[in-house]
Amino acid sequence: MTDRDPTPEEILAFWFPDGPDPEPDAHIGFWEWRMRGGAHAEVVARFAGTTERAAAGEFDHWAGTPRGRLALIILLDQFSRSVWQDTPRAFAQDPKALALCLEGLDNGHFDALENPWQKVTFKLPLVHCECPGHLANLDRNLDLAARIAEEAPERLGPIYRNMARRQAPSVRAVIATFGRHPHRNAILGRDSSPEEAEYLARGAFPHQSDMRKLARDDP
Repeated sequence: MTDRDPTPEEILAFWFPDGPDPEPDAHIGFWEWRMRGGAHAEVVARFAGTTERAAAGEFDHWAGTPRGRLALIILLDQFSRSVWQDTPRAFAQDPKALALCLEGLDNGHFDALENPWQKVTFKLPLVHCECPGHLANLDRNLDLAARIAEEAPERLGPIYRNMARRQAPSVRAVIATFGRHPHRNAILGRDSSPEEAEYLARGAFPHQSDMRKLARDDP
Protein backbone atom coordinates (compact mmCIF):
# COMPACT_ATOMS: atom_id res chain seq x y z
CA MET A 1 0.00 0.00 0.00
CA THR A 2 1.10 3.55 -0.62
CA ASP A 3 0.33 6.61 1.49
CA ARG A 4 -2.08 7.96 -1.13
CA ASP A 5 -4.91 6.66 -3.24
CA PRO A 6 -4.23 5.97 -6.91
CA THR A 7 -5.68 8.20 -9.56
CA PRO A 8 -8.19 6.91 -12.11
CA GLU A 9 -5.41 6.92 -14.72
CA GLU A 10 -3.21 4.74 -12.51
CA ILE A 11 -6.04 2.24 -12.09
CA LEU A 12 -6.62 2.11 -15.83
CA ALA A 13 -2.90 1.71 -16.54
CA PHE A 14 -2.79 -1.22 -14.12
CA TRP A 15 -5.92 -2.96 -15.42
CA PHE A 16 -5.25 -2.39 -19.12
CA PRO A 17 -1.57 -3.06 -19.88
CA ASP A 18 -2.56 -4.16 -23.39
CA GLY A 19 -1.27 -1.09 -25.23
CA PRO A 20 -3.02 0.48 -28.23
CA ASP A 21 -2.62 -2.44 -30.67
CA PRO A 22 -1.87 -5.74 -28.87
CA GLU A 23 -1.07 -9.03 -30.53
CA PRO A 24 -3.91 -11.56 -30.11
CA ASP A 25 -1.96 -13.97 -27.89
CA ALA A 26 -0.82 -11.19 -25.60
CA HIS A 27 -4.31 -9.69 -25.52
CA ILE A 28 -5.84 -13.03 -24.53
CA GLY A 29 -3.19 -13.34 -21.84
CA PHE A 30 -4.18 -9.98 -20.40
CA TRP A 31 -7.86 -11.00 -20.41
CA GLU A 32 -7.01 -14.20 -18.57
CA TRP A 33 -4.89 -12.24 -16.08
CA ARG A 34 -7.77 -9.83 -15.44
CA MET A 35 -10.63 -12.32 -15.34
CA ARG A 36 -9.06 -15.54 -14.01
CA GLY A 37 -7.51 -14.28 -10.79
CA GLY A 38 -4.01 -13.57 -12.02
CA ALA A 39 -4.21 -10.01 -10.71
CA HIS A 40 -5.83 -10.99 -7.40
CA ALA A 41 -2.86 -10.68 -5.05
CA GLU A 42 -1.70 -7.37 -6.51
CA VAL A 43 -5.23 -5.93 -6.42
CA VAL A 44 -5.51 -6.78 -2.74
CA ALA A 45 -2.04 -5.45 -1.93
CA ARG A 46 -2.35 -2.20 -3.86
CA PHE A 47 -6.02 -1.34 -3.99
CA ALA A 48 -7.84 -2.78 -0.96
CA GLY A 49 -8.11 0.57 0.81
CA THR A 50 -9.09 2.37 -2.37
CA THR A 51 -11.80 -0.20 -3.06
CA GLU A 52 -13.14 0.22 0.46
CA ARG A 53 -13.31 3.98 0.00
CA ALA A 54 -14.94 3.66 -3.40
CA ALA A 55 -17.63 1.44 -1.89
CA ALA A 56 -18.21 4.16 0.71
CA GLY A 57 -18.76 6.75 -2.04
CA GLU A 58 -15.56 8.73 -1.59
CA PHE A 59 -14.70 8.63 -5.29
CA ASP A 60 -18.14 9.20 -6.75
CA HIS A 61 -16.87 12.41 -8.35
CA TRP A 62 -14.70 10.31 -10.68
CA ALA A 63 -17.88 9.57 -12.63
CA GLY A 64 -17.70 13.06 -14.13
CA THR A 65 -15.43 11.82 -16.94
CA PRO A 66 -15.56 8.68 -19.11
CA ARG A 67 -12.22 7.34 -17.90
CA GLY A 68 -12.92 8.23 -14.29
CA ARG A 69 -16.26 6.44 -14.48
CA LEU A 70 -14.55 3.37 -15.96
CA ALA A 71 -11.97 3.38 -13.14
CA LEU A 72 -14.77 3.54 -10.57
CA ILE A 73 -16.61 0.66 -12.25
CA ILE A 74 -13.40 -1.37 -12.11
CA LEU A 75 -13.06 -0.73 -8.38
CA LEU A 76 -16.67 -1.64 -7.63
CA ASP A 77 -17.27 -4.44 -10.12
CA GLN A 78 -13.82 -6.05 -10.39
CA PHE A 79 -11.56 -5.16 -7.48
CA SER A 80 -14.36 -5.87 -4.98
CA ARG A 81 -14.29 -9.49 -6.09
CA SER A 82 -10.64 -9.76 -5.05
CA VAL A 83 -10.73 -7.61 -1.93
CA TRP A 84 -13.75 -9.44 -0.51
CA GLN A 85 -13.26 -12.76 -2.25
CA ASP A 86 -15.54 -15.61 -1.10
CA THR A 87 -17.74 -13.32 0.99
CA PRO A 88 -21.11 -11.74 0.19
CA ARG A 89 -19.47 -8.34 0.12
CA ALA A 90 -17.70 -9.32 -3.09
CA PHE A 91 -21.02 -8.72 -4.87
CA ALA A 92 -22.47 -5.99 -2.65
CA GLN A 93 -21.21 -3.18 -4.90
CA ASP A 94 -22.89 -4.56 -8.02
CA PRO A 95 -25.98 -2.29 -7.86
CA LYS A 96 -23.81 0.82 -7.63
CA ALA A 97 -21.57 -0.38 -10.46
CA LEU A 98 -24.68 -1.06 -12.55
CA ALA A 99 -26.03 2.43 -11.93
CA LEU A 100 -22.71 3.91 -13.05
CA CYS A 101 -22.73 1.72 -16.15
CA LEU A 102 -26.31 2.55 -17.15
CA GLU A 103 -25.76 6.26 -16.68
CA GLY A 104 -22.55 6.09 -18.70
CA LEU A 105 -24.28 4.26 -21.53
CA ASP A 106 -26.86 7.03 -21.71
CA ASN A 107 -24.59 10.07 -21.30
CA GLY A 108 -21.96 9.16 -23.90
CA HIS A 109 -19.18 8.03 -21.56
CA PHE A 110 -19.24 4.48 -22.92
CA ASP A 111 -18.97 5.69 -26.50
CA ALA A 112 -16.08 7.98 -25.59
CA LEU A 113 -13.82 5.08 -24.56
CA GLU A 114 -11.09 4.38 -27.07
CA ASN A 115 -10.91 0.59 -27.38
CA PRO A 116 -12.99 -2.58 -27.16
CA TRP A 117 -11.41 -3.98 -23.99
CA GLN A 118 -12.28 -0.85 -22.05
CA LYS A 119 -15.85 -1.01 -23.36
CA VAL A 120 -16.23 -4.68 -22.45
CA THR A 121 -15.14 -3.90 -18.89
CA PHE A 122 -17.45 -0.87 -18.70
CA LYS A 123 -20.51 -3.02 -19.50
CA LEU A 124 -19.73 -5.93 -17.16
CA PRO A 125 -22.18 -4.71 -14.48
CA LEU A 126 -25.00 -5.45 -16.94
CA VAL A 127 -23.98 -9.09 -16.68
CA HIS A 128 -22.96 -9.26 -13.05
CA CYS A 129 -25.69 -7.45 -11.14
CA GLU A 130 -28.51 -9.70 -9.93
CA CYS A 131 -30.83 -6.72 -9.99
CA PRO A 132 -34.38 -6.05 -11.19
CA GLY A 133 -34.38 -6.00 -14.97
CA HIS A 134 -31.43 -8.38 -15.21
CA LEU A 135 -32.65 -10.00 -18.43
CA ALA A 136 -33.26 -6.61 -20.03
CA ASN A 137 -29.73 -5.62 -19.05
CA LEU A 138 -28.41 -8.83 -20.58
CA ASP A 139 -30.29 -8.07 -23.80
CA ARG A 140 -28.59 -4.69 -23.84
CA ASN A 141 -25.30 -6.47 -23.23
CA LEU A 142 -25.92 -8.61 -26.33
CA ASP A 143 -26.41 -5.50 -28.45
CA LEU A 144 -23.31 -3.81 -27.05
CA ALA A 145 -21.19 -6.92 -27.50
CA ALA A 146 -22.17 -7.03 -31.17
CA ARG A 147 -21.26 -3.36 -31.58
CA ILE A 148 -17.91 -3.86 -29.86
CA ALA A 149 -17.14 -6.83 -32.13
CA GLU A 150 -17.69 -4.63 -35.18
CA GLU A 151 -15.32 -1.99 -33.78
CA ALA A 152 -12.53 -4.40 -32.82
CA PRO A 153 -9.29 -4.44 -34.82
CA GLU A 154 -9.52 -7.25 -37.38
CA ARG A 155 -6.75 -9.36 -35.87
CA LEU A 156 -8.65 -9.30 -32.56
CA GLY A 157 -11.98 -9.84 -34.30
CA PRO A 158 -12.35 -13.57 -33.48
CA ILE A 159 -12.07 -12.84 -29.76
CA TYR A 160 -14.77 -10.20 -29.74
CA ARG A 161 -17.04 -11.93 -32.25
CA ASN A 162 -17.08 -15.01 -30.04
CA MET A 163 -17.74 -12.93 -26.93
CA ALA A 164 -20.77 -11.54 -28.75
CA ARG A 165 -22.03 -14.70 -30.43
CA ARG A 166 -21.24 -17.35 -27.83
CA GLN A 167 -20.27 -16.11 -24.40
CA ALA A 168 -22.83 -13.31 -24.02
CA PRO A 169 -25.81 -15.48 -25.08
CA SER A 170 -24.61 -18.27 -22.79
CA VAL A 171 -24.65 -15.95 -19.79
CA ARG A 172 -28.12 -14.73 -20.71
CA ALA A 173 -29.31 -18.34 -20.93
CA VAL A 174 -28.13 -19.01 -17.38
CA ILE A 175 -30.08 -16.05 -15.98
CA ALA A 176 -33.13 -16.87 -18.12
CA THR A 177 -33.08 -20.39 -16.67
CA PHE A 178 -32.27 -19.73 -13.02
CA GLY A 179 -32.91 -16.02 -12.47
CA ARG A 180 -29.51 -15.63 -10.83
CA HIS A 181 -25.87 -16.74 -11.00
CA PRO A 182 -25.92 -20.18 -9.34
CA HIS A 183 -22.14 -20.23 -8.84
CA ARG A 184 -22.64 -17.57 -6.15
CA ASN A 185 -25.11 -19.62 -4.13
CA ALA A 186 -22.69 -21.07 -1.59
CA ILE A 187 -21.02 -17.72 -0.91
CA LEU A 188 -24.37 -15.96 -0.50
CA GLY A 189 -25.83 -18.71 1.68
CA ARG A 190 -28.47 -19.65 -0.90
CA ASP A 191 -29.81 -23.14 -1.33
CA SER A 192 -29.39 -24.51 -4.83
CA SER A 193 -32.36 -26.01 -6.60
CA PRO A 194 -31.90 -29.52 -8.04
CA GLU A 195 -31.52 -27.96 -11.47
CA GLU A 196 -28.90 -25.52 -10.18
CA ALA A 197 -27.05 -28.34 -8.43
CA GLU A 198 -26.90 -30.24 -11.72
CA TYR A 199 -25.63 -27.13 -13.51
CA LEU A 200 -22.99 -26.54 -10.83
CA ALA A 201 -21.86 -30.15 -11.00
CA ARG A 202 -21.18 -29.79 -14.72
CA GLY A 203 -18.86 -26.85 -14.02
CA ALA A 204 -19.20 -25.34 -17.49
CA PHE A 205 -19.65 -21.71 -16.52
CA PRO A 206 -19.79 -19.02 -19.24
CA HIS A 207 -17.66 -16.62 -17.22
CA GLN A 208 -14.88 -19.22 -17.29
CA SER A 209 -14.92 -19.71 -21.05
CA ASP A 210 -11.59 -20.63 -22.62
CA MET A 211 -10.49 -17.38 -24.23
CA ARG A 212 -7.95 -19.12 -26.46
CA LYS A 213 -10.59 -21.49 -27.77
CA LEU A 214 -12.86 -18.53 -28.43
CA ALA A 215 -10.12 -16.94 -30.48
CA ARG A 216 -9.56 -20.10 -32.54
CA ASP A 217 -13.18 -20.98 -33.23
CA ASP A 218 -14.34 -17.96 -35.18
CA PRO A 219 -17.95 -18.50 -36.29
